[in-house]
Amino acid sequence: MATILNIETSTKNCSVSIAKDGVQLCLVEENEESFAHGEKLNQFIEWCLDGAEIKLKDLDAICVSKGPGSYTGLRIGVSSAKGFAYGLDLPLLAINSLQILAESQINQGYNLIIPMIDARRMEVYTTQYDNFGKQLTDTEAKIIDETSFEELQGKKIVFVGDGAEKCEETLRHLDATFVQIFPSAKYMCQLAEDKFNQNLVEDVAYFEPYYLKDFVARKKKSE
Repeated sequence: MATILNIETSTKNCSVSIAKDGVQLCLVEENEESFAHGEKLNQFIEWCLDGAEIKLKDLDAICVSKGPGSYTGLRIGVSSAKGFAYGLDLPLLAINSLQILAESQINQGYNLIIPMIDARRMEVYTTQYDNFGKQLTDTEAKIIDETSFEELQGKKIVFVGDGAEKCEETLRHLDATFVQIFPSAKYMCQLAEDKFNQNLVEDVAYFEPYYLKDFVARKKKSE
């Protein structure tokens, strides 16, 4: 039984929620191409606290989306979560970003839930879950082509995430459902509560985001 601040910044969606006993009290989120998480995250946390009508001292834990996803977004979210956890002397919880996406489709009657976070070109971060939220395969960076997931032909599948839309044409032979959404802190509420109750906490000093791939700096295109 806990009041938990949830932070999700693994994609262009900057998302914050506060939940009590797994039930959402308030949600503040916005997605922008500019990835302005560094400018907006702390303001969103303040608004969420106000909306939930609680103070920082009322929190029992901080939960953050650990990745995979945007290198910059994850770094900002995790840094903020660690700062709050350390400063308030609270436990730090962490959830895989793909599990957060899968949570949105739990108990919807699918044989497989396949979350996808956009990487670049035809690459996505992905894994597979069953209808009850059990992870079935390792998290991976996967390049999607016409042969991808062909072994799953005939199963009732949902592809979910900001990487699902770009793969729909390539994977249409699977006759699957494609749900284009971003990871959101609203899907973290019960997952965070479960982790808190099982005491699945992270070491605040040493915890790092799960980048999955090394960061590659790129030059901006000239205008």
